[in-house]
Amino acid sequence: MAKKDKADKDRGEKKKAKKKDPPASGVLSAAVTQVARALRTRLSHGLAQSGLYPGQDGVVQLLAQEDGQTPGALAHQLGVKAPTMTRTIGRMEAQGFVQRRTDNRDGRLTKVYLTDEGRGSVARIGDAMQTCEALAVQGLSAKELKTLVKLLSVIEDNLTGNVVARSPDPSEDDD
Repeated sequence: MAKKDKADKDRGEKKKAKKKDPPASGVLSAAVTQVARALRTRLSHGLAQSGLYPGQDGVVQLLAQEDGQTPGALAHQLGVKAPTMTRTIGRMEAQGFVQRRTDNRDGRLTKVYLTDEGRGSVARIGDAMQTCEALAVQGLSAKELKTLVKLLSVIEDNLTGNVVARSPDPSEDDD
């Protein structure tokens, strides 16, 4: 075997061996946490121009999909505790984005509705998200972005117990 061929073969074997080694403990958690924090910080700057504080965009988006939800339902969907949601709704009500009303069928229930100002903020939230995401994915190809989203989805499924059997995708290469 020629020296060049042997060197290429050795390099290929080292590359394969290197790929199989798991990253150091904590590397994934730290990287994902930093990216999530940076993404949320950048998005928060964009939302601030609309008068929204961090976390309020999720409330607006949920109410835009289904107006008239209870604070408990909103808290559940956003993964926060009820007292946190109550404070968020109070602040948003004072800002004019939402209003609370007693349910027509069950007077014990209070439901949250978007105001005209809240409905107007939906487009501004979308613009802020689009600008933030465009900045975040600069330099990634469409294929790389698709792969990243797919991998993050797998990680989320693993962590939430929603693991489904996955068959290998023959279109993916192992370089």
